[in-house]
Amino acid sequence: MQLTGAEIVIECLKEQGVDTVFGYPGGAILNVYDALYKHQDEIRHILTSHEQGAAHAADGYSRATGKVGVCFATSGPGATNLVTGIATAYMDSIPMVAITCNVGVALLGKDSFQEIDIAGITLPITKHNFIVKDVNKLADTIRKAFVIAKSGRPAPVLIDIPKDVTANKAEYTRQERTPSKKEEICCSQELEGALKLIKTSKKPYIFVGGGAVLSEASKELLEFVDKMDAPVTDSLMGKGAFPGTDERYTGMLGMHGTKTANFGVSECDLLVVIGARFSDRVTGNAKKFAKNAKILQIDIDAAEMNKNVLITQGIVGDIKTVLQQLNKILPQQEHREWMEKIRENKEKYPLRYNPETLTGPHIIEEIYRQTQGDALVVTEVGQHQMWAAQYYKYKEPRTYLTSGGLGTMGYGLGASLGAKVGRPEKTVVNIAGDGCFRMNMNEIATAVRHQIPIIQVVMNNHVLGMVRQWQDLFYEKRYSATILEDKVDFVKLAEAMGAVGIRVETKEEFAEAFKKALKLQEPVVLDCQIGCDDKVWPMVAPGADLSKTFDETDKREG
Repeated sequence: MQLTGAEIVIECLKEQGVDTVFGYPGGAILNVYDALYKHQDEIRHILTSHEQGAAHAADGYSRATGKVGVCFATSGPGATNLVTGIATAYMDSIPMVAITCNVGVALLGKDSFQEIDIAGITLPITKHNFIVKDVNKLADTIRKAFVIAKSGRPAPVLIDIPKDVTANKAEYTRQERTPSKKEEICCSQELEGALKLIKTSKKPYIFVGGGAVLSEASKELLEFVDKMDAPVTDSLMGKGAFPGTDERYTGMLGMHGTKTANFGVSECDLLVVIGARFSDRVTGNAKKFAKNAKILQIDIDAAEMNKNVLITQGIVGDIKTVLQQLNKILPQQEHREWMEKIRENKEKYPLRYNPETLTGPHIIEEIYRQTQGDALVVTEVGQHQMWAAQYYKYKEPRTYLTSGGLGTMGYGLGASLGAKVGRPEKTVVNIAGDGCFRMNMNEIATAVRHQIPIIQVVMNNHVLGMVRQWQDLFYEKRYSATILEDKVDFVKLAEAMGAVGIRVETKEEFAEAFKKALKLQEPVVLDCQIGCDDKVWPMVAPGADLSKTFDETDKREG
């Protein structure tokens, strides 16, 4: 049948099983929005307050559900406002399709009103992108975009469509979505090499990254850990792939990792790295990272092998498939002395904070207690992000959503909206600092407009907390441009946008306020007043060896 390009866009989204789109309309994309109007009972559109919020919402939807997130934007500034959200998704390997519309084909390259080369701009931060100048190629391009976004190492794909292409007509025939196939067999030589490393190890450690989440490998990972009889650490992106409640879990690795994990990885003789890319925030001094260990890396992306850290053995393949194959051939291992030492270190080096007053760690632990560990936690970037990673025990994958690679302030609120839309049965809590909340706080209006009951917790210390922490520790307390003392009232702001706002200053007040927020089932902003000099402990200085992890006691004593 003959359809306009705009109608083809909507039909192709329906083919792909898309039920929600996040976006903001404008002149160049009007035809698509007009076509969407006729299908609003099949595809829900969430009108965000800003295009950046739409990109982050599509990202959060994808992380929470495992589906491909979709966002719309018009030409020019509408399209460029997506860029930070696309880059955020790209750095964390999140499958997303961004559809932008541009000026007509005849106007391209002529500095037309609201024209921008969005394909050129996003080339370094997308897995692939397209500009579709022929309506006859539109349907196949959209289908291809979804396959590319989801297959292999996932990532965002952008499709730019000139306005006249959305108006032109072409023959459209519905196609059934083809499920993506995974490689079923790994290289036997690689598997045998891995098996040899594992069987000869006396002090193994397992490091889990976001690839284990993306490949849905939690079940296989748990079996692998059982067979390995090894302690487990993770990255920000790997949270929940292995349950944080398991006795073999030792906390996060890296700059704000636990002493147990950092010391253990520094001492182990084999580090099995599953779906992680050796970020500098994880390794510290890369030349000294796991200096006593052989390294076995399992990753779907061959480009990650030997990129940041030299490894002993690599297995390139889908994490789930590789672990299935390893589990078939791996005999039960036993490392009683090593596991006992790790247990002793966990007791010797617990996470600590001041129990006398309202602090970030206390807030996280109270949220954990009241949600019984079943919430979907989203964060912005900074101290609160680290506390949420340290003190909430993530039992399942896709329950901790954060900007790990790009470190995007302003990510969390939009992402929490997408997460709640994608998984409405979950309690969704966005944790923010006051600096991050200011970035995209206009999305509270989106939550109210669409009746999306998220809980926004603001750890309000009236400073840019993580930057101030570095200024305190490494810049002799020169607090340049990090003090946010002004008259902004987040409670009044929340109320002005139609949400519930509650200010809390004590532990007791927070417990009551959060309990109320859970019952209300509507957008709530909790303005939590905490100390401006509270710090995230432990810490590794930038570029230092992980074995040099220190905390407040170490700093005071030496």
